[in-house]
Amino acid sequence: MWGLENKYNSAAAGASPEDLFLPAAAGGDSTAQALQFSSGNPRIEEIRGVMHLFGNDVASPSPKFPVDRKPLISVIGVPNHMTYADFCQFCGSFIQHVLEMRIVRTEGLEDRYSILIRLDNQNSADSFYRHFNGKRFSSLEEETCRMFFTVDIQYTGSIEHSHSSPASSTEQPSCPVCLERLDQETGGILTTICNHSFHCSCISRWADSSCPVCRYCQQQAEKSICYVCQTSENLWMCVICGFVGCGRYKEGHAISHWKETEHCYSLELETQRVWDYAGDNYVHRLIQSKTDGKLVELNHHCSHTNDGHSDCTGYSDTFLENEVEFIVNEYNELLTLQLESQKNYFESLLEEVEEDIERESSKAVEKALSQNPRVLKLEAKLAKCIEEKGFLDNINDNLLSNQGIWESKIIETEEREKKLLKLKQKKIEELEEQLGRMMVSLEANSAEQPPTTTNELAAAELSSKGSKGATKKNSHRKNKG
Repeated sequence: MWGLENKYNSAAAGASPEDLFLPAAAGGDSTAQALQFSSGNPRIEEIRGVMHLFGNDVASPSPKFPVDRKPLISVIGVPNHMTYADFCQFCGSFIQHVLEMRIVRTEGLEDRYSILIRLDNQNSADSFYRHFNGKRFSSLEEETCRMFFTVDIQYTGSIEHSHSSPASSTEQPSCPVCLERLDQETGGILTTICNHSFHCSCISRWADSSCPVCRYCQQQAEKSICYVCQTSENLWMCVICGFVGCGRYKEGHAISHWKETEHCYSLELETQRVWDYAGDNYVHRLIQSKTDGKLVELNHHCSHTNDGHSDCTGYSDTFLENEVEFIVNEYNELLTLQLESQKNYFESLLEEVEEDIERESSKAVEKALSQNPRVLKLEAKLAKCIEEKGFLDNINDNLLSNQGIWESKIIETEEREKKLLKLKQKKIEELEEQLGRMMVSLEANSAEQPPTTTNELAAAELSSKGSKGATKKNSHRKNKG
């Protein structure tokens, strides 16, 4: 068992699932191969075991099923980016024939997990194997589904890393999502990698890769490295911007980041302690426990008795609450100040970038204009056209203003002519009336006087014509005036 450690390390570097198989035990079935697995939250409890799978002959393009097979199938090497809901969707219509699915970790495949599937009967298991073995998980991926009929599953032991609550150490009688009892007869049961069970129909609606109960994620975070030298030892992370750099005992890229950006708070990833570069000391108050993940006080004040045991009952809950509240306020203040300085820093950088861009753009425009004489000619022509357009606009404005003045003058002239015509008409009427009276008086006088001679009548007619001509000339002169 111990001699296979190097083999598992090499498998993590890209070996196939068959490379992880242990040799068959002496006296056992020669066609069966063993594969170690584990499940559970590593911070609380781990369950280890061995799954015995049938040999590689079932993985051939035209497999012959083992005679003594069971409706138990193991899917080896499922990519970690596939969530529980993704795999339930991948199973498709066969999900109604699944009685139980258990997610486990395979030793040597850190970026993958395996699934133990128990179906309702052998025919369903055979159809399930024919349909999905060698099938791609997605049309966009090259990875295929590798299935093996399983002889047996043996649990070798359980390792407790911390005291867990009864709810997490025992199997839950009901589904945490729908609160119905977990019964294989009513629907399939899926047990996550952290040993929490759900109905397959309920977990298929959970799009996240974490457990709905404990939030344990099957996709473990990748190991952090220094952004500059790529080392994974003595790493510090900037609390303000998240920059990861090595400590002063390596290349000192974390302290170089502080000198460049003035981000004075840095978190040591190994101990979860915060260091203040400006004050040159630790400023942390609370750290995360490695056992249960809770926040605890680092420098817990305890009094030691003579027998070597510590007594930590000296502080009341009220004092601790006040202390925690004070620490939170202090941290918020410090964080606000740092964020404000960070804001000013990035605003100054942004202004510098904008000035550089404006300067470069103006230079580029000047360079483009100097290198293209045609553009210069077109610009000169455009400037001349703009000047002419301005001149024509001024003329148009003057003409419009003069048009209004002349229109008002024309209206005044028309009104004056109308008044003169009225006066002329009135004068003519008066003269006609006077002429009529004169004619009447002349007729009356002629009737009273004796008849005159022919010479006298001719002289009278001439005198009357002369008087009429003088009257017309006078009226014509008045009209002209």
